[in-house]
Amino acid sequence: MSKAEIKRLAARYPKLVEWSDEDECFIGRCPMLFSGGVHGRDEAEVYRELCRAAEEWVEILQKDGVPLPEAKRSADYSGKFMVRVAPEIHQRLALKAMAAGESLNSMVAKALAKA
Repeated sequence: MSKAEIKRLAARYPKLVEWSDEDECFIGRCPMLFSGGVHGRDEAEVYRELCRAAEEWVEILQKDGVPLPEAKRSADYSGKFMVRVAPEIHQRLALKAMAAGESLNSMVAKALAKA
């Protein structure tokens, strides 16, 4: 398989680079392709290294005859998921949202967007 084909296959997998206060560095992950990740102080370099790691994983899996994991796209997600919490928490959050003049859904969506 050519390097270009490996790059194309690896590009299908979402890659996340985030700052870690705990580790005091950027952490890069490609959770649909492999566990673990790469880290470093420079965000762009961590992303480049993450892309290289994803390409290496694709190459290894291909050489070993292991099928690649299915790459999910944004269209594969509905934007809805259910979270179960204790009734007391549900009540407290609903009242807090009501007091803020917004729906519980809107308040939770805003909180999750910050995560």
